[in-house]
Amino acid sequence: MCDTCGCGNPGEKAVIRVPGEELINKEENLHEHEHKHEHEHSHPHSHDIYSDHHNHTGSDHYHDHDHSDITRKIVTIETDILLANNLMAERNRGMFEAKNLTVINLMSSPGSGKTILLERTISELKDNIQFSVIEGDQQTMNDAERIKKTGVPVVQINTGNGCHLDAEMINRAIKRLAPQDGSFVMIENVGNLVCPSLFDLGEGYRVVIMSVTEGEDKPLKYPNMFQSTNLCILNKCDLLPYLDFDISKAIEFGHQVNPRLQIIKLSAKSGEGMEEWYQWLKNIEG
Repeated sequence: MCDTCGCGNPGEKAVIRVPGEELINKEENLHEHEHKHEHEHSHPHSHDIYSDHHNHTGSDHYHDHDHSDITRKIVTIETDILLANNLMAERNRGMFEAKNLTVINLMSSPGSGKTILLERTISELKDNIQFSVIEGDQQTMNDAERIKKTGVPVVQINTGNGCHLDAEMINRAIKRLAPQDGSFVMIENVGNLVCPSLFDLGEGYRVVIMSVTEGEDKPLKYPNMFQSTNLCILNKCDLLPYLDFDISKAIEFGHQVNPRLQIIKLSAKSGEGMEEWYQWLKNIEG
């Protein structure tokens, strides 16, 4: 079980594949190790659980256990439950720097428009910027199939019961993806505003996408996400005339949680505001 969120062992159950690849043997995609615990406990004497005495075979005596003088002590052991992930994230970061990769972790709640944002971005910039994509979802190849149509390399990570990507999944996926040196790697994380914010993947930049169909108080409800990101994209702004969403409040709450947070308003569907997003990408390029 994940010690942080209780979502199971996402790293051990994650399946990584490219669109069109048949999953013949799921076990081949898992961690290549086994844990075997063989404990044999032999008790040469029997215990009568209904008696205050223990009868030891081969011994003609009885004895009582007086526990009245035993002092019980609770020992608290503190450890960083994210230590293993953070160590792998540092390895990833070193690999990304060596290959001069610009790695962006895209995070949001489900349905905010991460995939359509990627589709439009790649389609309009791929002649000038080399992209590759890592898709994260619990199940299906749907998003990877959509990205494949843009003509860029993509791998899908299916996390099973896992609610986030972790550094080990990214390490395995990046080796499968084999991105070109000096290129952009876009990671579309599992739709979730909680756990993805806690897991360092080794990425250089974090972007949170917030749809105007959600509440403007999302930054206040999920402060860890908005505190840990470099950029917030307010997506689906073409729908503002039909909603009660207060965009000024959303910006205010975002800056209340993270004063350094850059915010871009756009619509990935209509194209409104996309130039500001493209300029941001060009500014951070390797």
